[in-house]
Amino acid sequence: MSTLFVNACMRGASSRTLTLCREYLERFDDVTEVDVAALELKPFDAEMVAYRSEKQRAGEWDDPIFALSRQFAEADDIVIGVPYWDMSFPAAFRTYIEHVSVCDSTFHYTEGARCEGICKAKRITYITTCGGFVEGSNFGYEYVVGIAKMFGIPEVRFVAAEGLDIVGIDVQEQMDKARAQMAKLD
Repeated sequence: MSTLFVNACMRGASSRTLTLCREYLERFDDVTEVDVAALELKPFDAEMVAYRSEKQRAGEWDDPIFALSRQFAEADDIVIGVPYWDMSFPAAFRTYIEHVSVCDSTFHYTEGARCEGICKAKRITYITTCGGFVEGSNFGYEYVVGIAKMFGIPEVRFVAAEGLDIVGIDVQEQMDKARAQMAKLD
């Protein structure tokens, strides 16, 4: 089983989200990592959309513009590591999803004009850390749940260490709570 790790931990090695992800990923043998920050992806503009559309119409699926989408669509399991920023996640992660979301790669439309996901993955595990307590309002996670549905991925799991920037909080205890959540995942 191939596992795709989407590393959107923008602070690199100092990221507490990345620490949790690395610990979780130890259980997998075949992990491919995509470092979203290192990709330095540009949001799609009119020129890029036109180019991608041209390649789609021509059936040129080997073009590099589809590489991230193909990789995502072919993964058996997906782990997303992304910090909670501004009620969701860093913009670079949203741009990555824009590059992944390609008609006839991660989803398509049926003859009845219904969107249908075509990704192989059976689940996404979303791992995050938060400076405060989000109390069930993690709009980044909710967005990923919607994208998973669009892509045909039936299960999305959530792990969070919250309250990490609150003065006086026991950060280790909060991280251990997230580790306990991860330990329960099969």
